[in-house]
Amino acid sequence: MKNNKVLLALFALLLIASMLLTACGGGEEAATEEVAAPSGDGEVQVGIVLPTKDEPRWIQDEAIFNEQLANADFTAEMLFSQSSSATEKSNVEALIAKGMDVLIICPHDGTAAAAAAQAAREAGVKVISYDRLILDTDAVDYYVTFDSIAVGEAQGQYLVDQVTGTGHPLYLYAGAASDNNAFLFFEGAWNVLQPKIADGTFVIKNSSEAVALQDKPTLTRDEMSKIIGQVTTNWDFNTAKNLAEANLTATTAADKGVVYILAPNDGTSRSIADTFAADPDVTQYFVTGQDAEKASIQYIIDGKQSMTVLKDVRTLVADALAAADAYLGGSAPEQTNTYNNNVIDVPAKPSVVVTVTQDNVQETICDSGYVPDCSEFTGLE
Repeated sequence: MKNNKVLLALFALLLIASMLLTACGGGEEAATEEVAAPSGDGEVQVGIVLPTKDEPRWIQDEAIFNEQLANADFTAEMLFSQSSSATEKSNVEALIAKGMDVLIICPHDGTAAAAAAQAAREAGVKVISYDRLILDTDAVDYYVTFDSIAVGEAQGQYLVDQVTGTGHPLYLYAGAASDNNAFLFFEGAWNVLQPKIADGTFVIKNSSEAVALQDKPTLTRDEMSKIIGQVTTNWDFNTAKNLAEANLTATTAADKGVVYILAPNDGTSRSIADTFAADPDVTQYFVTGQDAEKASIQYIIDGKQSMTVLKDVRTLVADALAAADAYLGGSAPEQTNTYNNNVIDVPAKPSVVVTVTQDNVQETICDSGYVPDCSEFTGLE
């Protein structure tokens, strides 16, 4: 009997060892694997963290993520940081606790988000920076974005295309200094506008820092920071309105008339446009925007906003989810470019952008399916 018990014990040990070897994929077969995919055994495989759910842009992103996730082969959860870097980091930590393998994150503050990215990296999570680049860390694996410099160049080119002669008042506005994209947008616009500022076509009316640098075709980050510090809207409608009012109050009637306005995005563009339209000394204005928000499409149809830059979020979301799927499968996503975040060159795949005006609203917004039902717009033929 005793011998039988010993034999049974030895047999059990051999069986357990065999099971462990199989589970670990041991032997020569395991050595042939080039890339180990994430385990995918957590409650959440892909975590998505967006800045807020209270602004039109991010409401749109949320809806498109939900639509495309319905066909995904992995589990995902979306959280919102409500414009707080502390909440952003706690969101990432909550997703790590649920077994997240890939993080798609649009940082509220590019530099502050480095802590959240580092926490994810330490947990073995792949980090995809979405729309805005996470700065000052090597804990970023991939960047899904639009060509942000091209966005600014499209805005600047629109203003240049509207002008003839010299001496035209130019008002500059920018996004938040905490957002790396704000610098890229401004850099792109400056690339196009600066030659026309230097030759006197445009005369800057609301930034002494920009005037001091108007003969420089290429600005350093510090130089751009000085200008943005004077003209930042902080991506906030009220801040944009108050700044525009202050600028108009500080200038004379001679600085108005027909004016040209670089506005960084659609929300601030509408606020700035309303402010300039209310000034009796402004006889006409041309104002830029971006994001193709529905409210701004209506403004464009009505002639209240001059243009917007369409960044088709459907493409951006699809690229982000494709990158996540690639990482889950143990491979790297497609790379066509890199963006330096002050520490590393982050692999990226920037998407194209399209200028939208009254002349092509039907084609770019409606016929493309970007807005499935354009009957909600009034005055569109």
